[in-house]
Amino acid sequence: MAYTAMSGNGTTAGDDPLQTAVWRLRSRACWADAAALLQPVTAQAALQRAALLVERCLYTEQGWPEAEDALRTAEALAHSDGERGAAACERGQLAYASTLHGVRDRADEARAALGRAAALIPPGVEARALLDFRRGLLAENLAHAPQAARAAYRRAHAGATAHSDPLLLSFTWRHLAGLALRDGELAEARHGFAESLRIREELGYLVGTAPALASLADAEVEPEASRLREEARRLYRLLGGVPTWLARQLTPPAATA
Repeated sequence: MAYTAMSGNGTTAGDDPLQTAVWRLRSRACWADAAALLQPVTAQAALQRAALLVERCLYTEQGWPEAEDALRTAEALAHSDGERGAAACERGQLAYASTLHGVRDRADEARAALGRAAALIPPGVEARALLDFRRGLLAENLAHAPQAARAAYRRAHAGATAHSDPLLLSFTWRHLAGLALRDGELAEARHGFAESLRIREELGYLVGTAPALASLADAEVEPEASRLREEARRLYRLLGGVPTWLARQLTPPAATA
């Protein structure tokens, strides 16, 4: 699973106090509270607010009408190609989340929106890395095309590195590691999952730490695997069962006779 647009904002000393407050709430799964701090009077604020509420849908499977309303506001305020591209990227992510969670099949809308974003966001700019990552998600989870997904994740990883976006790097590390694990490349998978976890712990991205722990557990041997899963369960319970989709990964295997 994955994330959104405002990677890095508010995560370092000296950042704008508003962005720091937004980040702290977002990282603790308080997306609605974070969005309430932003007045959607400019395209940038409206886009950030929409991104927060889209992320809430992905992690909680709730709040779809609020995300749609916020996204429509962002689309209405977007005037430059960059703003329109960012809005299209969020539209694609919302449609992807709806399809992934079985709310409504919007796969065609997701592909079309990300295609519009690709036409508006040129290669090499910071926003392109997030777009590449989301195109990788579509390829992996909706099109079931792991090779295309790997290529998109690698482009996103290179972009996140070039633009010093640690949060996005935590996602690209994790998803590249997931593909490596599926291919039986345990050492590569373990390294990628460990890097993702390290970055999220350093950033204080609490809502993303439990998934990172659970993923690393899948590549580890006992007793370390059980220790990591138990820590993931603790954080998952602390955040009230968010992200919702992590429950399946953390469910202990059924006892056998």
